[in-house]
Amino acid sequence: MSDINQNEIDELAKSVNATTAKPQKEVNPKSAKLMATISTVVTFCIMVVLSIAWLTPIFLIVMNSFKKKLAIREGKGMAFELLTKDSFTGWSNYVEGAEKVGMRSAIINSVLITVFAVICLVLLTSMAAWFITRVKTKYTTVIYFLFVFSMVVPFQMVMYTMSSIANMLHLNSVPGLIVLYVGFGAGMCVFMFSGFVKAIPFDVEEAAMIDGCTPLQTFFRIVLPMLKPTCITVAILETMWIWNDYLLPKLILPTEVKTIPIAIDACTGSHGVKNLGWLMAMLVIAIVPIIVFYLLCQKHIIKGVAAGAVKG
Repeated sequence: MSDINQNEIDELAKSVNATTAKPQKEVNPKSAKLMATISTVVTFCIMVVLSIAWLTPIFLIVMNSFKKKLAIREGKGMAFELLTKDSFTGWSNYVEGAEKVGMRSAIINSVLITVFAVICLVLLTSMAAWFITRVKTKYTTVIYFLFVFSMVVPFQMVMYTMSSIANMLHLNSVPGLIVLYVGFGAGMCVFMFSGFVKAIPFDVEEAAMIDGCTPLQTFFRIVLPMLKPTCITVAILETMWIWNDYLLPKLILPTEVKTIPIAIDACTGSHGVKNLGWLMAMLVIAIVPIIVFYLLCQKHIIKGVAAGAVKG
């Protein structure tokens, strides 16, 4: 009796499910392809609009760098007018502006500071991150959190104290400024390198040590080549920061020593009078190298950041 009742119940359940089940709608391939095409077109249009919004200021700077002084008047809206035969002045803004503000020496100082500071940051912080990640002690943990904490402290909180100490230690020079940049940039660099080192299998390093490699040989022959994406990412980010930084060189360096941002600031006279033609030309000189450097290396940024975003 129980078997018959159970069979009846099963058949009833099947019939109920058959009547209540909704038939699945078939997807039309043409409509799916149309929706994908519409989505692609909309995304492309949005990207074009954003690209124009980002490139327009750069276009205006380059265009106005070839205009005469009277063709660019602040507050008159003339900076938005297209270049004409009457307003075109050739390369005079570049030549005269560079001589007036001492752009040649400023470029040399900026290149020296940026190159040496970035090299020191990449080498020293990658070695520090490797040691902190592999040697698990309470001391290395404290050191790691100190590096991370330095990212949280705003520069404005320490700039006056830092400038006083820099003067006491005779760091108010180009080499001293390199040391300060290494100190201020170390926090973010160690944080990024630590995330990537955690993704490297320790077995690779053990195999190198078994083959007779010293710790330094293991780092430079095994670990550092694997850190290449993060090294390039760190180099790009730090280069853009150091190259464009104005406040730290202004506080530390003597008046006669200029970097590119300080030289650009010299285009403004003592009474606030600006030669906008010189200013635009010096801005082009400042932004072109960093844009070219970024375009050559930008494909490594996402790769390096994604590689460092791992669980530790």
